[in-house]
Amino acid sequence: MVAVGVYARLLKHAEAAVACLAVDPAILLMVVGVLTFLITFCGCVGSLRENICLLQVFSVCLTIIFLLQLAAGVLGFVFSDQARGKVGEIINGAIVHYRDDLDLQNLIDFGQKEFSCCGGVSYKDWSQNMYFNCTATNPSRERCSVPFSCCLRRADQAVINTMCGHGMQARGYLEASAFIHTNGCIDKLVNWTHSNLFLLGGIALGLALPQLVGIVLAQLLINQIRDQIKLQLYNQQHRADPWY
Repeated sequence: MVAVGVYARLLKHAEAAVACLAVDPAILLMVVGVLTFLITFCGCVGSLRENICLLQVFSVCLTIIFLLQLAAGVLGFVFSDQARGKVGEIINGAIVHYRDDLDLQNLIDFGQKEFSCCGGVSYKDWSQNMYFNCTATNPSRERCSVPFSCCLRRADQAVINTMCGHGMQARGYLEASAFIHTNGCIDKLVNWTHSNLFLLGGIALGLALPQLVGIVLAQLLINQIRDQIKLQLYNQQHRADPWY
């Protein structure tokens, strides 16, 4: 993870492309990779050397991570409207920087094709992008257009027409719906989340269960080490006793 993060950070120079995200993904990968290494190092070396201090650090870190994940899930459920608004801000920011970075562009196209959607709330959100802006003063050849990933796909279509979204913003919803997806991706994403709650719950459980097992095993090992220390001290005290 650290290597991928460093590679991505050195390779990518388009700072504006990640301005729509709260954290640079490359930096996030590096931070998570370093933290993962440090935490697992404490658990591994602590168990091999029977070091209570390292094991306690390992157990406390896993507990904090588990509680943060639990808090994030509860807050996301309770404040679903605010979470929806934040998702909308991220999507709109990605639309603005669509042409600034190829990876971001491919990510948006993938999402729009998978969820059969276009834009944040509707296909007209693409007017926020300077190239697709639908004002009369926009000199771009893509004025009033939408990306090809918004277009309806036919089963018999062998070659993708990348100009299929040309001028679609200038058309009404009914007229444009014959050629492109007019519904926004925010509602599609929310509906997908609601319909896959069991899947998301299973993934969350799969992430939380190993953490809980690690916490329990670390505490058991700490207690065993302490018991051994007490036994050794007891034996040393009684060996020094001439009546033992």
